[in-house]
Amino acid sequence: MLKYKKIAVKIGSNVLTRKDGTLDVTRMSALVDQIAELHKQQVEIILISSGAVASGRSEIKVEKKLDPASARQLYSAVGQAKLINRYYELFREHGIRCGQVLTTKENFGSRTHYLNQKHCMEVMLENKVIPIVNENDTISVTELMFTDNDELSGLIATMMGMDALIILSNVDGIYNGNPADPDAYVIREIESGKEDLSSFVQTSKSSFGRGGMLTKCSIAQKVADEGIAVLIANGKKEQILPDLLGKPSTTVHTFFHPSSKPISSVKKWIAHSEGFAKGEVHINRGATEALLGPKATSVLLVGVTAIKGDFEKDDIVRIFDEKGNQLGVGCVAYTSEEACTLLGKRDIKPLIHYDYLYLD
Repeated sequence: MLKYKKIAVKIGSNVLTRKDGTLDVTRMSALVDQIAELHKQQVEIILISSGAVASGRSEIKVEKKLDPASARQLYSAVGQAKLINRYYELFREHGIRCGQVLTTKENFGSRTHYLNQKHCMEVMLENKVIPIVNENDTISVTELMFTDNDELSGLIATMMGMDALIILSNVDGIYNGNPADPDAYVIREIESGKEDLSSFVQTSKSSFGRGGMLTKCSIAQKVADEGIAVLIANGKKEQILPDLLGKPSTTVHTFFHPSSKPISSVKKWIAHSEGFAKGEVHINRGATEALLGPKATSVLLVGVTAIKGDFEKDDIVRIFDEKGNQLGVGCVAYTSEEACTLLGKRDIKPLIHYDYLYLD
């Protein structure tokens, strides 16, 4: 019996890239074989794949040196077509159809765009088509970019309500030190909650990706807190995906236990929306204590001390206490102009209702 029936699989750049920076087609083919095996066992799979830049880098030689943003746009524009075509051919050998979904960070900032993306992938899965998701690097530059595909995979997994998110890297999991240290070992299980892993997780970035292991941990903990199991494993190991689903206890990896506390789909969206915040809401000590207390509490205007930024109704804002500590994010029921005129008012609808509030 397979442990999960709905999984998001993120394949990192260091899994799909050779030492010279070009695409590792052999590894790509092996992973497609594994995904096809699971697909034929009725596992719903969404693939979040890096590799477009590596694919383009091996295809085109530039005559003059490009700045990093221009090089990324050029290589990804050429490489994305090559990459998806390679996936298409590999999956077709198994009689499986796949389809491409290119997205940007901005598409997750609007609830409408968010739901449109979700519907697109739901239709694909219903028709046995494997969605292959990647950031649209041709238009995503600087502040518009995801941290890396780990962040994107977390958004996809929560948006689609997957049972598990599997992050494939070039190491066996989260180590309690430098993986190159012979005394370091893989942390096999991490409980849900706010455990601080920064003291021993390596902060260096991968050779070809934009993120590092600390980013993976942060994303994994947030996704696990939303009720989705997260597994970080070595994508270069043979049969790693079937082993993770079929015999996880004997397969070396790091497992983030999912929270058993239910969370609504709207709260899942808000949880990942901090990067789209349009303003700030500052609250007094009484409102902070109520918000952090055991009872479900909304952000009321009577406890708001300051409004910063220019936002519209239904925009995302950050929430801060009197000391400037961020408490969470939420979706506002007023414009910033309306909220400013109503500061301190009682017996009116909340500025941020509990159902549209996510605490850090």
